[in-house]
Amino acid sequence: MRFDFATPIDRCQPWPSQKWQRYEDDVVPLWVADMDFRSPPAVVEALASRVEHGVFGYGRVPDSLRHTFCEWSQEHYDWQLAPAWQVWLPGVVPALHLASLAFAEPGDGILSVSPIYPPFLHVARRTGRIPQTASLSEPLTPGGPWQLDLEALEASITPRTRLLLWCHPHNPTGRVWRPDELAGLADLVERHDLLVVSDELHCDLLLDRGARHVPLAVQCPQLADRVITLMAPSKTFNLAGLTTACAIIPNDTLRQRFEAQMRGLQSDVNVLGLVAAEAAYGQGDPWRHALLEVLRQHRERLVSQASQWPGVVLSPPQSTYLAWFDLRQAGLGDAPQQALLERAQVALSDGADFGAPGFVRLNFGTTAQQLDEALARLDQVLGQ
Repeated sequence: MRFDFATPIDRCQPWPSQKWQRYEDDVVPLWVADMDFRSPPAVVEALASRVEHGVFGYGRVPDSLRHTFCEWSQEHYDWQLAPAWQVWLPGVVPALHLASLAFAEPGDGILSVSPIYPPFLHVARRTGRIPQTASLSEPLTPGGPWQLDLEALEASITPRTRLLLWCHPHNPTGRVWRPDELAGLADLVERHDLLVVSDELHCDLLLDRGARHVPLAVQCPQLADRVITLMAPSKTFNLAGLTTACAIIPNDTLRQRFEAQMRGLQSDVNVLGLVAAEAAYGQGDPWRHALLEVLRQHRERLVSQASQWPGVVLSPPQSTYLAWFDLRQAGLGDAPQQALLERAQVALSDGADFGAPGFVRLNFGTTAQQLDEALARLDQVLGQ
């Protein structure tokens, strides 16, 4: 079956879009992490059928979704989930905050590594906890992979540290963590008696051929009782607006604490999001494979273009549709995101929001036509 990833879609009419309407009409937006592709036909058809029903009252998580997700996890991650481990909720970002409230007290430390997806950096303060941050090590050679610095991470831990917010694969660098890195992380977590929230939202979009995601709880089974794994169909199948995610919590006590914290603070999951999730995990894999081919081509295009820009360094992402550019030596000053917005009319994500000023994140989950237009504009500024 063929899928259309080439035809640009008007995302401003008749329904407004955060991505396309944050900036002026002449700006190419490659910032927030949603894609410009239609979701899988099976998802669209399932939603149409649900809408035809015409009743949108309070729903419940169907057993069929729980079993479908178990089958997906077994097939794709070799992870034997139990349906009871699944806590479905409206999004990964709410789950991060709920975990802070459930598993740490005011004054306790919430640890993360930077650069990192911006909401990680705000969880602690928003929940009355203490933010703690360690830095990843920059690539050993230009264009090489970012490195996990376990010594820096351990040095950031205090007796009040309770929770590590982890990202696997990593947003924004695109790193897929090696087994030895995760083994070192597991040893540190055990020695300091930490709990881990592992955001694995991008795990179904590994770009290197033959790569297979191994969840932290599977790679390091000794952590199974202290890991809350977060997954969702939102990035993989372009369903972010349907606000549906799953917290996988094998430990009964932790799961009960997490669910108790949800009461009164978190609404039920969107009934359409539940339908979309089941259709995506049950029937969306052919579309996902076709998407990966498109993203691989776009990654190659970015690597080739970046090699022609003086002072610009790109570490090719191993996963997802996000590219992390080092522009500190590109001659754009202290705010390269703003400079490119003004001079190239291309909107990227500001690295400062991720804890890394001088960097930008580019979303290449768009059509080749739109990506080429953005790169042509960037070339006029960065290629000089």
